[in-house]
Amino acid sequence: EVQLVESGGDLVEPGGSLRLSCAASGFPFNLFAMSWVRQAPGKDLEWVSAINNYATDTWYADAVKGRFTISRDNAKNTLFLQLNSLKTEDTAMYYCVKETAWYHQDNDYDVRGQGTQVTVSS
Repeated sequence: EVQLVESGGDLVEPGGSLRLSCAASGFPFNLFAMSWVRQAPGKDLEWVSAINNYATDTWYADAVKGRFTISRDNAKNTLFLQLNSLKTEDTAMYYCVKETAWYHQDNDYDVRGQGTQVTVSS
């Protein structure tokens, strides 16, 4: 069974940092690109960042570029997202998603985790 389990979400003050993790199982992790997406209350799902299978390429939404960093550890089947300089508008449920190819393509994923909540508030 393919599983993605996110962790690391928390309540943090504006300007703070968090590191999200996503533990993957049930598929050959090193063969697929992975992404992070998020959904704020009352808003549509928003793509945040992607990384190809061997971490040689990364992509970021303009809203997070320069503040967030995606990475992966293929030996540990784990995806990460480092969130720095957090803003109130970053408040959302964050999900990791498995893409269907080794390279990133927009809206091309087939499995999503249960999510981890990030709340940015003073």
